[in-house]
Amino acid sequence: MPDNPLLLHWFLPTGGDGRDPGGVTAVQGRTGSATRRSADIPYLAQVARAAEQAGFHSLLTPVGLGCADPWILTAALAQHTTRIGFLVAFRAGFASPTLLAQQADAFRRFAGGRLALNVVTGGDPAEQRAYGDWLEHDARYARTEEVMTVLRGLLDGMTVDHHGAHVRIAGARITDPDLRHPVPLYFGGASPAAEEVAARQADVQLLWGEPPAAVAARITRLRERSRAAGRTVRLGLRLHVISRDTAAEAWSEADRILAGFDQEAVRASQERFAGMDSTGQARMTALHGGVVDAARLTVAPNLWAGIGLVREGAGTALVGSHDEVAGRLAEYRALGIDEFVLSGYPHLEEAYRVGEEVAPRLRALTGADAP
Repeated sequence: MPDNPLLLHWFLPTGGDGRDPGGVTAVQGRTGSATRRSADIPYLAQVARAAEQAGFHSLLTPVGLGCADPWILTAALAQHTTRIGFLVAFRAGFASPTLLAQQADAFRRFAGGRLALNVVTGGDPAEQRAYGDWLEHDARYARTEEVMTVLRGLLDGMTVDHHGAHVRIAGARITDPDLRHPVPLYFGGASPAAEEVAARQADVQLLWGEPPAAVAARITRLRERSRAAGRTVRLGLRLHVISRDTAAEAWSEADRILAGFDQEAVRASQERFAGMDSTGQARMTALHGGVVDAARLTVAPNLWAGIGLVREGAGTALVGSHDEVAGRLAEYRALGIDEFVLSGYPHLEEAYRVGEEVAPRLRALTGADAP
Protein backbone atom coordinates (compact mmCIF):
# COMPACT_ATOMS: atom_id res chain seq x y z
CA MET A 1 0.00 0.00 0.00
CA PRO A 2 1.31 3.54 -0.75
CA ASP A 3 2.72 5.57 2.14
CA ASN A 4 -0.22 7.97 2.01
CA PRO A 5 -3.17 6.05 0.51
CA LEU A 6 -6.36 7.84 -0.45
CA LEU A 7 -9.20 6.00 1.32
CA LEU A 8 -12.88 6.47 0.48
CA HIS A 9 -15.55 5.38 2.97
CA TRP A 10 -19.34 5.28 2.78
CA PHE A 11 -22.04 5.87 5.41
CA LEU A 12 -24.46 3.27 6.76
CA PRO A 13 -27.96 4.76 7.30
CA THR A 14 -28.91 2.80 10.42
CA GLY A 15 -31.88 5.06 11.19
CA GLY A 16 -33.58 4.53 7.85
CA ASP A 17 -33.00 5.77 4.33
CA GLY A 18 -34.73 7.73 1.62
CA ARG A 19 -34.31 10.48 -0.95
CA ASP A 20 -34.16 13.20 1.69
CA PRO A 21 -31.83 13.93 4.62
CA GLY A 22 -32.99 13.79 8.21
CA GLY A 23 -31.82 13.43 11.78
CA VAL A 24 -29.31 10.68 12.48
CA THR A 25 -28.48 10.34 16.16
CA ALA A 26 -31.92 11.57 17.31
CA VAL A 27 -35.43 11.55 15.89
CA GLN A 28 -35.59 15.33 15.38
CA GLY A 29 -35.50 16.09 11.68
CA ARG A 30 -36.65 12.65 10.60
CA THR A 31 -39.62 12.63 8.27
CA GLY A 32 -41.39 9.93 6.31
CA SER A 33 -39.49 10.79 3.15
CA ALA A 34 -36.17 10.49 5.03
CA THR A 35 -36.97 7.04 6.43
CA ARG A 36 -39.09 5.52 3.68
CA ARG A 37 -36.77 2.51 3.66
CA SER A 38 -36.55 0.71 6.98
CA ALA A 39 -33.10 0.10 8.39
CA ASP A 40 -33.44 -3.64 8.57
CA ILE A 41 -30.74 -6.17 7.82
CA PRO A 42 -31.94 -6.99 4.28
CA TYR A 43 -31.83 -3.32 3.24
CA LEU A 44 -28.63 -2.39 5.07
CA ALA A 45 -26.98 -5.49 3.59
CA GLN A 46 -27.87 -4.12 0.15
CA VAL A 47 -26.19 -0.81 1.02
CA ALA A 48 -23.13 -2.61 2.40
CA ARG A 49 -22.76 -4.80 -0.68
CA ALA A 50 -23.27 -1.82 -3.00
CA ALA A 51 -20.52 0.11 -1.20
CA GLU A 52 -18.30 -2.97 -1.34
CA GLN A 53 -18.86 -3.46 -5.06
CA ALA A 54 -18.36 0.28 -5.70
CA GLY A 55 -14.89 0.09 -4.14
CA PHE A 56 -15.31 1.83 -0.79
CA HIS A 57 -12.88 0.94 1.97
CA SER A 58 -15.30 0.81 4.90
CA LEU A 59 -18.73 1.78 6.24
CA LEU A 60 -19.17 4.37 8.99
CA THR A 61 -21.94 3.79 11.51
CA PRO A 62 -23.53 6.52 13.65
CA VAL A 63 -24.06 6.13 17.39
CA GLY A 64 -26.60 7.82 19.64
CA LEU A 65 -30.03 7.61 21.21
CA GLY A 66 -31.74 7.53 17.84
CA CYS A 67 -29.52 4.76 16.43
CA ALA A 68 -29.55 1.01 16.54
CA ASP A 69 -26.55 -0.40 18.37
CA PRO A 70 -23.59 -0.27 15.95
CA TRP A 71 -21.83 -3.37 17.30
CA ILE A 72 -24.81 -5.65 16.79
CA LEU A 73 -25.70 -4.21 13.38
CA THR A 74 -22.21 -4.37 11.93
CA ALA A 75 -21.57 -7.85 13.30
CA ALA A 76 -24.67 -8.99 11.42
CA LEU A 77 -23.69 -7.15 8.23
CA ALA A 78 -20.20 -8.61 8.29
CA GLN A 79 -21.84 -11.93 7.48
CA HIS A 80 -23.32 -10.45 4.28
CA THR A 81 -20.06 -8.97 2.91
CA THR A 82 -16.56 -10.24 2.24
CA ARG A 83 -14.16 -7.31 1.85
CA ILE A 84 -15.54 -3.99 3.05
CA GLY A 85 -14.51 -2.79 6.51
CA PHE A 86 -16.65 -1.40 9.31
CA LEU A 87 -15.88 1.90 11.00
CA VAL A 88 -17.83 1.26 14.19
CA ALA A 89 -18.72 4.26 16.35
CA PHE A 90 -18.91 4.03 20.12
CA ARG A 91 -19.41 6.52 22.95
CA ALA A 92 -16.27 6.79 25.06
CA GLY A 93 -16.89 6.38 28.77
CA PHE A 94 -20.21 4.58 28.58
CA ALA A 95 -18.66 1.12 28.90
CA SER A 96 -15.44 -0.27 30.37
CA PRO A 97 -12.55 0.09 27.91
CA THR A 98 -11.62 -3.49 28.77
CA LEU A 99 -15.03 -4.66 27.58
CA LEU A 100 -14.74 -2.49 24.47
CA ALA A 101 -11.36 -4.02 23.69
CA GLN A 102 -12.79 -7.52 24.04
CA GLN A 103 -15.65 -6.63 21.69
CA ALA A 104 -13.28 -5.12 19.16
CA ASP A 105 -10.90 -8.07 19.31
CA ALA A 106 -13.75 -10.53 18.81
CA PHE A 107 -15.04 -8.51 15.86
CA ARG A 108 -11.69 -8.33 14.10
CA ARG A 109 -11.10 -12.02 14.75
CA PHE A 110 -14.41 -13.23 13.33
CA ALA A 111 -14.70 -10.66 10.53
CA GLY A 112 -11.21 -11.10 9.13
CA GLY A 113 -9.79 -7.90 10.60
CA ARG A 114 -12.33 -5.60 8.92
CA LEU A 115 -12.60 -3.17 11.82
CA ALA A 116 -11.77 0.42 12.68
CA LEU A 117 -13.23 2.34 15.62
CA ASN A 118 -14.76 5.82 15.55
CA VAL A 119 -14.36 7.23 19.06
CA VAL A 120 -17.26 9.60 19.83
CA THR A 121 -17.12 11.87 22.87
CA GLY A 122 -20.57 13.44 22.40
CA GLY A 123 -21.60 17.07 22.06
CA ASP A 124 -25.24 17.13 23.15
CA PRO A 125 -25.58 17.50 26.95
CA ALA A 126 -29.23 16.40 26.86
CA GLU A 127 -28.32 13.18 25.07
CA GLN A 128 -25.34 12.60 27.37
CA ARG A 129 -27.58 12.89 30.44
CA ALA A 130 -29.98 10.38 28.92
CA TYR A 131 -27.06 7.94 28.98
CA GLY A 132 -26.30 8.88 32.59
CA ASP A 133 -23.32 11.10 31.77
CA TRP A 134 -23.13 14.46 33.58
CA LEU A 135 -19.56 15.49 32.78
CA GLU A 136 -18.92 18.91 31.27
CA HIS A 137 -17.40 19.39 27.81
CA ASP A 138 -13.65 19.38 28.52
CA ALA A 139 -13.96 16.67 31.18
CA ARG A 140 -15.65 14.43 28.60
CA TYR A 141 -12.63 14.80 26.31
CA ALA A 142 -10.24 14.10 29.20
CA ARG A 143 -12.16 10.88 29.86
CA THR A 144 -12.10 10.02 26.15
CA GLU A 145 -8.32 10.28 26.11
CA GLU A 146 -8.05 7.87 29.02
CA VAL A 147 -10.38 5.41 27.29
CA MET A 148 -8.33 5.61 24.08
CA THR A 149 -5.09 5.05 26.00
CA VAL A 150 -6.39 1.88 27.63
CA LEU A 151 -8.10 0.64 24.47
CA ARG A 152 -5.00 1.02 22.31
CA GLY A 153 -2.81 -0.78 24.83
CA LEU A 154 -5.17 -3.72 25.12
CA LEU A 155 -5.69 -4.08 21.37
CA ASP A 156 -1.90 -4.02 20.93
CA GLY A 157 -1.58 -6.99 23.27
CA MET A 158 -0.36 -5.18 26.38
CA THR A 159 -1.34 -5.77 29.99
CA VAL A 160 -2.75 -2.43 31.12
CA ASP A 161 -2.81 -0.64 34.44
CA HIS A 162 -4.33 2.83 34.31
CA HIS A 163 -5.20 5.08 37.24
CA GLY A 164 -6.67 8.31 35.89
CA ALA A 165 -9.25 10.84 36.93
CA HIS A 166 -11.99 9.02 35.02
CA VAL A 167 -10.76 5.48 34.30
CA ARG A 168 -9.16 3.08 36.77
CA ILE A 169 -8.01 -0.26 35.37
CA ALA A 170 -5.73 -2.83 36.98
CA GLY A 171 -4.23 -5.90 35.30
CA ALA A 172 -6.40 -5.74 32.19
CA ARG A 173 -5.49 -7.83 29.16
CA ILE A 174 -7.05 -9.65 26.22
CA THR A 175 -6.53 -13.38 26.07
CA ASP A 176 -4.71 -14.28 22.84
CA PRO A 177 -5.43 -11.00 20.98
CA ASP A 178 -5.57 -11.05 17.18
CA LEU A 179 -2.48 -8.91 16.58
CA ARG A 180 -2.48 -9.61 12.83
CA HIS A 181 -5.00 -6.83 12.33
CA PRO A 182 -4.37 -3.41 13.93
CA VAL A 183 -7.53 -1.43 14.75
CA PRO A 184 -7.20 2.24 13.71
CA LEU A 185 -8.80 4.80 16.03
CA TYR A 186 -10.79 7.51 14.23
CA PHE A 187 -11.77 10.56 16.22
CA GLY A 188 -13.74 13.77 15.73
CA GLY A 189 -14.00 17.10 17.49
CA ALA A 190 -13.25 20.73 16.67
CA SER A 191 -12.67 22.28 20.10
CA PRO A 192 -9.15 22.90 21.48
CA ALA A 193 -9.69 20.06 23.97
CA ALA A 194 -10.69 17.69 21.15
CA GLU A 195 -7.77 18.65 18.92
CA GLU A 196 -5.29 18.03 21.74
CA VAL A 197 -6.73 14.54 22.25
CA ALA A 198 -6.58 13.89 18.50
CA ALA A 199 -2.91 14.93 18.36
CA ARG A 200 -1.96 12.52 21.14
CA GLN A 201 -4.25 9.56 20.50
CA ALA A 202 -5.99 9.41 17.10
CA ASP A 203 -4.82 7.56 14.03
CA VAL A 204 -7.27 9.54 11.89
CA GLN A 205 -8.87 12.86 12.85
CA LEU A 206 -12.21 13.43 11.12
CA LEU A 207 -13.30 16.93 10.08
CA TRP A 208 -16.70 18.04 8.81
CA GLY A 209 -16.96 19.67 5.40
CA GLU A 210 -16.28 23.39 5.64
CA PRO A 211 -15.00 25.82 2.98
CA PRO A 212 -11.44 25.01 1.92
CA ALA A 213 -9.90 27.98 3.76
CA ALA A 214 -11.44 26.84 7.05
CA VAL A 215 -10.34 23.25 6.47
CA ALA A 216 -6.81 24.42 5.61
CA ALA A 217 -6.60 26.38 8.87
CA ARG A 218 -7.66 23.35 10.88
CA ILE A 219 -5.19 21.11 9.04
CA THR A 220 -2.35 23.50 9.87
CA ARG A 221 -3.35 23.59 13.53
CA LEU A 222 -3.78 19.81 13.79
CA ARG A 223 -0.42 19.15 12.16
CA GLU A 224 1.29 21.54 14.57
CA ARG A 225 -0.31 19.82 17.55
CA SER A 226 0.49 16.31 16.35
CA ARG A 227 4.12 17.29 15.65
CA ALA A 228 4.36 18.69 19.17
CA ALA A 229 3.14 15.31 20.42
CA GLY A 230 5.75 13.53 18.28
CA ARG A 231 3.12 11.91 16.08
CA THR A 232 1.62 12.04 12.59
CA VAL A 233 -2.17 11.90 12.36
CA ARG A 234 -4.04 11.17 9.13
CA LEU A 235 -6.93 13.51 8.32
CA GLY A 236 -10.40 12.60 7.05
CA LEU A 237 -13.23 14.76 5.75
CA ARG A 238 -16.94 13.94 6.18
CA LEU A 239 -19.13 15.15 3.30
CA HIS A 240 -22.41 14.42 1.57
CA VAL A 241 -22.44 14.30 -2.22
CA ILE A 242 -25.05 15.30 -4.81
CA SER A 243 -23.27 14.37 -8.03
CA ARG A 244 -24.94 14.08 -11.42
CA ASP A 245 -24.00 13.94 -15.10
CA THR A 246 -24.49 17.72 -15.32
CA ALA A 247 -24.29 20.53 -12.77
CA ALA A 248 -27.87 21.56 -13.63
CA GLU A 249 -29.16 18.12 -12.68
CA ALA A 250 -27.26 18.18 -9.39
CA TRP A 251 -28.51 21.63 -8.35
CA SER A 252 -32.03 20.67 -9.36
CA GLU A 253 -31.79 17.81 -6.88
CA ALA A 254 -30.53 20.17 -4.17
CA ASP A 255 -33.46 22.49 -4.90
CA ARG A 256 -35.87 19.55 -4.63
CA ILE A 257 -34.44 18.56 -1.25
CA LEU A 258 -34.68 22.13 0.06
CA ALA A 259 -38.25 22.60 -1.17
CA GLY A 260 -39.29 19.38 0.55
CA PHE A 261 -38.04 20.26 4.03
CA ASP A 262 -40.74 20.16 6.67
CA GLN A 263 -40.56 23.50 8.47
CA GLU A 264 -41.41 21.97 11.84
CA ALA A 265 -38.58 19.46 11.39
CA VAL A 266 -36.20 22.32 10.62
CA ARG A 267 -37.37 24.26 13.68
CA ALA A 268 -37.07 21.26 16.01
CA SER A 269 -33.66 20.38 14.64
CA GLN A 270 -32.27 23.88 15.01
CA GLU A 271 -33.64 24.14 18.54
CA ARG A 272 -31.85 20.93 19.46
CA PHE A 273 -28.59 22.03 17.82
CA ALA A 274 -28.68 25.32 19.76
CA GLY A 275 -28.58 23.37 23.03
CA MET A 276 -25.42 21.47 22.13
CA ASP A 277 -21.96 22.36 23.42
CA SER A 278 -20.26 20.90 20.33
CA THR A 279 -17.82 23.30 18.64
CA GLY A 280 -18.15 21.35 15.40
CA GLN A 281 -21.95 21.63 15.45
CA ALA A 282 -21.70 25.37 16.07
CA ARG A 283 -19.42 25.68 13.04
CA MET A 284 -21.90 23.75 10.89
CA THR A 285 -24.84 25.87 12.08
CA ALA A 286 -22.92 29.08 11.41
CA LEU A 287 -22.68 28.15 7.74
CA HIS A 288 -26.44 28.40 7.19
CA GLY A 289 -27.66 30.27 10.26
CA GLY A 290 -30.63 27.96 10.64
CA VAL A 291 -32.50 29.81 7.88
CA VAL A 292 -34.11 28.08 4.89
CA ASP A 293 -32.75 30.55 2.34
CA ALA A 294 -31.38 29.12 -0.89
CA ALA A 295 -29.24 32.21 -1.49
CA ARG A 296 -27.33 31.65 1.77
CA LEU A 297 -26.71 27.94 1.47
CA THR A 298 -23.86 27.84 -1.09
CA VAL A 299 -20.96 28.63 1.22
CA ALA A 300 -18.07 27.87 -1.16
CA PRO A 301 -17.89 26.73 -4.79
CA ASN A 302 -20.06 23.58 -5.03
CA LEU A 303 -20.34 23.39 -1.21
CA TRP A 304 -23.99 23.45 -0.08
CA ALA A 305 -25.03 23.76 3.58
CA GLY A 306 -28.67 22.74 3.16
CA ILE A 307 -28.27 19.28 4.68
CA GLY A 308 -27.45 20.83 8.06
CA LEU A 309 -30.90 22.40 8.36
CA VAL A 310 -32.28 19.05 9.53
CA ARG A 311 -29.27 16.80 10.06
CA GLU A 312 -26.94 17.05 13.05
CA GLY A 313 -23.22 16.61 12.60
CA ALA A 314 -21.90 16.77 9.05
CA GLY A 315 -24.25 19.17 7.29
CA THR A 316 -22.66 20.07 3.96
CA ALA A 317 -22.75 18.48 0.53
CA LEU A 318 -20.66 18.86 -2.60
CA VAL A 319 -23.11 19.59 -5.42
CA GLY A 320 -22.24 19.52 -9.10
CA SER A 321 -21.29 17.42 -12.07
CA HIS A 322 -19.15 14.35 -11.51
CA ASP A 323 -16.14 16.30 -12.77
CA GLU A 324 -16.85 19.24 -10.47
CA VAL A 325 -17.34 17.10 -7.38
CA ALA A 326 -14.19 15.11 -8.09
CA GLY A 327 -12.31 18.37 -8.64
CA ARG A 328 -13.41 19.79 -5.28
CA LEU A 329 -12.47 16.58 -3.49
CA ALA A 330 -9.07 16.75 -5.21
CA GLU A 331 -8.65 20.30 -3.86
CA TYR A 332 -9.28 19.05 -0.31
CA ARG A 333 -6.82 16.22 -0.97
CA ALA A 334 -4.21 18.78 -2.02
CA LEU A 335 -4.76 20.62 1.28
CA GLY A 336 -3.84 17.45 3.18
CA ILE A 337 -6.98 15.34 3.48
CA ASP A 338 -6.11 11.64 3.38
CA GLU A 339 -9.57 10.05 3.61
CA PHE A 340 -13.14 10.96 2.69
CA VAL A 341 -16.26 9.64 4.41
CA LEU A 342 -19.02 10.24 1.87
CA SER A 343 -22.78 9.72 1.69
CA GLY A 344 -25.76 10.51 -0.50
CA TYR A 345 -29.52 10.05 -0.54
CA PRO A 346 -30.60 7.29 -0.92
CA HIS A 347 -27.42 5.58 0.23
CA LEU A 348 -27.98 2.48 -1.89
CA GLU A 349 -28.16 4.12 -5.33
CA GLU A 350 -25.69 6.86 -4.47
CA ALA A 351 -23.03 4.37 -3.37
CA TYR A 352 -22.95 3.10 -6.95
CA ARG A 353 -23.10 6.58 -8.47
CA VAL A 354 -20.27 8.01 -6.37
CA GLY A 355 -18.18 4.84 -6.57
CA GLU A 356 -18.56 4.49 -10.34
CA GLU A 357 -18.50 8.14 -11.45
CA VAL A 358 -16.75 10.31 -8.84
CA ALA A 359 -14.14 7.96 -7.37
CA PRO A 360 -12.37 7.14 -10.68
CA ARG A 361 -12.23 10.84 -11.58
CA LEU A 362 -10.83 11.70 -8.13
CA ARG A 363 -8.16 9.01 -8.37
CA ALA A 364 -7.19 10.20 -11.85
CA LEU A 365 -6.85 13.79 -10.62
CA THR A 366 -4.79 12.84 -7.57
CA GLY A 367 -2.77 9.98 -9.03
CA ALA A 368 -4.07 7.65 -6.33
CA ASP A 369 -4.25 3.93 -6.99
CA ALA A 370 -7.61 2.18 -7.06
CA PRO A 371 -8.28 0.00 -3.99
